Amino acid sequence: MVERPNQAVAPRVWEVGALCRAIADALEARFNPVAVRGEITGFSRASSGHCYFSVKDATGQLRCAMFRRAASLLDFSPRDGELVEVRGRLGVYEARGDLQFIVESMQRAGQGALFEQFLRLKAQLDAEGLFDSARKRPLPLQPRGIGVVTSTGAAALHDVVTALRRRVPHIPVVLAPAQVQGAAAPASLVAALSKLYLLAQAGQAPEADLSQNPPIDVILLVRGGGSIEDLWAFNDEQLARTIVQSPVPLVCGVGHETDFTIADFCADLRAPTPTAAAELAAQPRDVWLGALGLLAARISDGVQRQLDARHQRLDQAAARLGRPSGLVAREQMQLARLAQRMHHGVLLKLQRLAQSQQALAAHLPQALQRNVAQQSDRLGRASLRLELLDPRLVLQRGYALLTDADGHAVTSVRQARPGDALRATLADGAVDVTVTQPRLL
Repeated sequence: MVERPNQAVAPRVWEVGALCRAIADALEARFNPVAVRGEITGFSRASSGHCYFSVKDATGQLRCAMFRRAASLLDFSPRDGELVEVRGRLGVYEARGDLQFIVESMQRAGQGALFEQFLRLKAQLDAEGLFDSARKRPLPLQPRGIGVVTSTGAAALHDVVTALRRRVPHIPVVLAPAQVQGAAAPASLVAALSKLYLLAQAGQAPEADLSQNPPIDVILLVRGGGSIEDLWAFNDEQLARTIVQSPVPLVCGVGHETDFTIADFCADLRAPTPTAAAELAAQPRDVWLGALGLLAARISDGVQRQLDARHQRLDQAAARLGRPSGLVAREQMQLARLAQRMHHGVLLKLQRLAQSQQALAAHLPQALQRNVAQQSDRLGRASLRLELLDPRLVLQRGYALLTDADGHAVTSVRQARPGDALRATLADGAVDVTVTQPRLL
């Protein structure tokens, strides 16, 4: 057996472009057409209408391109985080030598990882009652002040301020600036809301000094549209719990009409856009002025109707009353009759009194003499009793009235001391005596 020496086969030298085309042909023959399921990331739409993005899962990522014709057939707006199924052809983008998937159709295949996280948190908070409609409050018809939480550089702030100036330029607006995107946004939003809560609570206190800070009766939490990642700060659990603690009604206007966040479900009212949030919180001034005008017209009409009714009743009363001169004449006649009756009555009384006085005068002398005799007898008896009480009669019987130097009567031996000067009054005079020795009987 003849041995043949090993001969190494030299590899073919490829042109880069030729190799890329060969690989593309191999992929075309081996895989295409192909369908892929994955989560959208890095989605963008060029001005030409072409869409560029990647689909990924836990172990890999594939660049995709969807040209304008295929993109125009979509029935939804693809967003980062959505889980989709794409159908198309694998190929090689020769200019960069990248593997590329040309998407010819796309449909939702479920929810992406972020959206699944959103649904889990939504279910948890819903079970706790944070979304309960019973706790949601109506907006005040005429807020005294409006608080706004958003970024100072956001277009949403311009939209809200423009709407409020147009509708209610007389209502003060208090801005609490906050980050609305990024990892630090949830904590920034919570801090801004907490500041407005303190102002709102202070404005509701009975002793509040409204000259220092305007009272806040409603709060707007707003941000413009964006991808699910851009709006993810509004799906934060701590922010959700802070929203439900608001002391005043809170309106959430985040994203576009098709965007929903956890903050929307926690707020007292969801607005489709920031501008709509401002419009919901403040009724146009012209509407209220028109309502006031209508009420004023109704009040004026009511007052006029009441006046007309009172005038009619007055006319009816005047008709029943008749001419005043006739009533005065009847009253004068009645007064004359009463005066005549009173005159006759007085004359009769005087006649009867005169007759009674004449009868009295006839019996007066006899009665007067009897009365004088009775009074003289009583006077005599009183004079006799008075004479019997005269102390001089007692002194005439040998008794004396003994008095001290002050003229006080001395009636007891105990009132006299040796050496006292006393006076003894007798029937015909007085004798001054000196006490030598008092003796008891």
